Amino acid sequence: MIQIIQSHLDLMPEMPIPFGDDVSACSIGNRNLAILKTDMLVSKTDVPPSMTLWQAARKAVVMNISDFAAKGVKPRAMLVSLGLPKDVGEKDVEELAKGLNAGAREYGAYVIGGDTGEASDLIISLSLFGTAAKSEVMLRRGAKPGDVLAVTGLFGKTPAGLKILLHSLNVEEKLRKVLVDSVLLPRARLKEGLALRRSKAVSAAIDSSDGLAWSLHEIARASDVGFTVNLLPIASEAERFAEDYNFDPAEFALYGGEEYELILTVKPSLWSAAEKAARRVKGRLLRIGTATAEKTVLFKTNGKKIVIQPRGYEHFKA
Repeated sequence: MIQIIQSHLDLMPEMPIPFGDDVSACSIGNRNLAILKTDMLVSKTDVPPSMTLWQAARKAVVMNISDFAAKGVKPRAMLVSLGLPKDVGEKDVEELAKGLNAGAREYGAYVIGGDTGEASDLIISLSLFGTAAKSEVMLRRGAKPGDVLAVTGLFGKTPAGLKILLHSLNVEEKLRKVLVDSVLLPRARLKEGLALRRSKAVSAAIDSSDGLAWSLHEIARASDVGFTVNLLPIASEAERFAEDYNFDPAEFALYGGEEYELILTVKPSLWSAAEKAARRVKGRLLRIGTATAEKTVLFKTNGKKIVIQPRGYEHFKA
């Protein structure tokens, strides 16, 4: 669908960030860019059972902020378009407004306007704005063979939490809270993204909202490299849940999605600087593999190489 749409668009001359990255941009002079992002939350596909309107509105903000985090860009302001069902009440609108404001202020941005209209389902569409020097934006392209592959956190909690919510599974309370909170109260790695951009150690970056596996293939395609993953960054809570309910924890970690971690490649000589940059903002950077000249994405374990499939969440697919 995206390819069809793009084939009918005139390409903007000297487009600073090409189609297919996490954000868009246009030049505002003096080698500076206006950074633009829009993302849409739709109740039917993006709001699981038990998620409140406050949480849904905040999640819509996090979805957009995470893409700015992956580029190392500070968000400044956002516009919000709301599609609201006919039966929406005043208290519902208040909850949406409070969630939008809470999400924006959590990351130092403001809601400065928008639009409202009637719709058959709840729709929250955000447009995010910021500025950055052209030379400082971390793009998906730029990884080189030999670069360190790293992530800002562990994977698997969100798909496990979603299983609990969708199937009303009876899980021990402490474990349930960790897994379900990862779904209802996601976090964007903005502080880490800004710190890593300042370190100048990152060669390429992407956010992981479409899943670790899919995101690895996206950054590999944009950079014309492959990856060998030596360490699968699975959260212990996801492993425990998978063991209790007979799921594959590797499936959770690779093909879950909506986890909003950053996936980055780091210049080997600057790995220490990148690690320190993440620690300074109370974050972490986990080394999980290496970029390769061979354009395949593999998981190396126990002497075997397993192909990581380009799978993740896609709209319009079963």
